[in-house]
Amino acid sequence: MNEGKPGTPGASEGPDGDFVLARPERPDGDYELPRPHDATASTPAADVPDGGAPDPRHRGGTSADASEPAPAQSADTPASTPAPGADAPAHPQPLHDPDPYSTPPYGEPGPWAPAPPVQHPAATPAHGVAVGVPPVPHETAPAAPVTPTAPVAQDAPATPVTDPWARYDPWAAPAAVAPLQQADPVEEDVRRRRGRRRRALTGGALVIALVSGVAGGVVGVQLERNGGIGAVELPQAGVEAPDRDPDSVAGIAAQALPSVVTLHVSGGGKAGTGTGFVLDDRGHILTNDHVVEPAGEDGDITVTFHSGDTAEATVVGRDSGYDLAVVRVKGVRGLAPLPLGNSDNVRVGDPVVAIGAPFDLAGTVTSGIISARERPITAGGEKGDGGDVSYVDALQTDAPINPGNSGGPLLDGKGRVIGINSAIRSADGGLDPEGGQSGSIGLGFAIPINQGKRVAEELIETGKATHPVIGITLDMEYSGDGARVAAEGSDGGPPVSTGGPGAEAGIRPGDVITKVDGRPVHSGEELIVKTRAHRPGDRLELTLERGGEERTVSLVLGSSDDG
Repeated sequence: MNEGKPGTPGASEGPDGDFVLARPERPDGDYELPRPHDATASTPAADVPDGGAPDPRHRGGTSADASEPAPAQSADTPASTPAPGADAPAHPQPLHDPDPYSTPPYGEPGPWAPAPPVQHPAATPAHGVAVGVPPVPHETAPAAPVTPTAPVAQDAPATPVTDPWARYDPWAAPAAVAPLQQADPVEEDVRRRRGRRRRALTGGALVIALVSGVAGGVVGVQLERNGGIGAVELPQAGVEAPDRDPDSVAGIAAQALPSVVTLHVSGGGKAGTGTGFVLDDRGHILTNDHVVEPAGEDGDITVTFHSGDTAEATVVGRDSGYDLAVVRVKGVRGLAPLPLGNSDNVRVGDPVVAIGAPFDLAGTVTSGIISARERPITAGGEKGDGGDVSYVDALQTDAPINPGNSGGPLLDGKGRVIGINSAIRSADGGLDPEGGQSGSIGLGFAIPINQGKRVAEELIETGKATHPVIGITLDMEYSGDGARVAAEGSDGGPPVSTGGPGAEAGIRPGDVITKVDGRPVHSGEELIVKTRAHRPGDRLELTLERGGEERTVSLVLGSSDDG
């Protein structure tokens, strides 16, 4: 493929048909290709050494200084063989003749694929990106197109070349570039640094995990053993003012507790505990009769105040029919009587507060409402002769009342006494002053304070209480509706007392009383309860049936002392 190409003096043909440039021999072992002849410049005389021949290493020395053009060579004559008899040129010639075919890189691109241009190596930084080195501009004179038989014009003016191959100049001096650096060591260093970084991060993570695990274990053991690392302090509300609304349960209890006492009674082989409250500053205390009953005539009664002080008490008076008693303590100062209310003003649903010593737990406060009024109840009767039976037209409440509450006050919403806690309905269906030991089921009963006030006044004054009476004997075995007058008296006398209120009203044996003041009466016990809810001297209006006819009579209640 190199046929017709001019040969190059001093070059040998390679095995593939290409020519290899011969290396010039220099005494110092270095060599450099001479630069091509610059058509626009002449060779200065100073560039020629004393030997008469220009130095091939000098950048200014080219063969273009010859005044005569080089004769064209025959295609059959090798380029490396000079013409016979021809003298060596006065100036060094290029290592090859001009390429008449404009073969790259000295001419225009040819019909075959050119070899890649030889590029000057550039410095490569550590990160593998070539550092840009500005190319050294070289002005080259492109070879004029020639025919195979015409010599190549070498004095053509230099023009800028935009061909990409124009950068190649084998005679150009090496550009001052940074020394080459091998890419592999740089990449190896980067990989090593990255590996060291990964190993450091992995090791640090392992250390942190280990320390965290140990710390967590220590903290967990501490929490498991001691419940915390330090002292446990739970959130808590701050200190508030102790005062409460006087109408609240707390306010009522705070006012009433200093006036409520606990009674411990013993005598005759019996003992019991109950509650009472102070009536006046002279030491009179009101309680239930069944509370002081174990003391008898010579028993002991000990009163314990809310402050913890104790004092001995004596019985002033008692009445089993009303289940009320008054005791007195002496030598005690600073007593605070409880204010008394009016039980006639009480309505169902009114709030109430009960205070007592259930099961000897002094100062126990419970609250509830009034569940019913004028609830007729009878309690006692353990003796069997009826002498210990109490008949009470009671207030019913759901405030918890338990054994030990008996005799304690039932207070209204303003802290005033409206009743005396007396009995409860037990779960077995019995009505007992102490309720056995079953406790409250929400059915408690209290003696109205209006009745308790009258009885207490009589007990303090005379030691005994008077009972309002009609002066008749009732048939307690009668099972019909109403209260029937017995056929004969309990002691063998007449069933209607002679000269008594009933006799004067015209009541006869066998009459059935069905109403008291217009309110129905369903039994003899209920008639007694309704009667004892009044004072002696009160007027009553009774509705009775006789021989199938209903009639109404009016009478004035007498006293038990009147017969």
